[in-house]
Amino acid sequence: MLDRIEIVKPTEIEKRSMEIIAEELNGRTWPEPEFSVIKRCIHTSADFDYADNLCFSERAAVLGVEALRRGAAVVTDTRMAWSGINKKKLSEYGGEAFCFMSDEDVAEEAKQRGCTRAAVCMERGAALNREVIFAVGNAPTALIRLYELIQEGKVRPALIIGAPVGFVNVVEAKELIMTAGVPYIVPRGRKGGSNIAAAICNAMLYTGVQAAVF
Repeated sequence: MLDRIEIVKPTEIEKRSMEIIAEELNGRTWPEPEFSVIKRCIHTSADFDYADNLCFSERAAVLGVEALRRGAAVVTDTRMAWSGINKKKLSEYGGEAFCFMSDEDVAEEAKQRGCTRAAVCMERGAALNREVIFAVGNAPTALIRLYELIQEGKVRPALIIGAPVGFVNVVEAKELIMTAGVPYIVPRGRKGGSNIAAAICNAMLYTGVQAAVF
């Protein structure tokens, strides 16, 4: 079996992975920076379904790149998504990543109101008084609350990455956010996750210089 192992230098593993992904896409391409987003989602999950289920509103990825380069904040619904975002790269543009899920007052408020912490977290993000990208990888209730906040005129996200994973209200919440009238990147269906939300954000961070000219 050892003779079948491909010898790749550690510094070249990601590059080789992206080459394999491009090969297995059999010539399929997308405009940048959408293509970089799709490839990074596949790279993160080894799931080629993302080539078909990722939906972008008009110029969503370009708008996301531009917002990040202006120093937009990124608000996540999980610590895992927050941890996965390249905060060093984000800070180079003047941006910050926030996750309010572990805040004691968030938990207390959610308990008192009978709602989820994720919904309260979206309200905290809306109150930041700055340009915000919301990266949701777990809670459909976060997307539902974002939709409500948008309709109430309380927030106008630069971009919503709507990638909750699961079975209860996940598909419906994604479809709802696609009607909210704001830029979105959404993997349709049940698939997604905090790793995917972070991967989408990182793809836009990593391709910022190139993508900004499109």
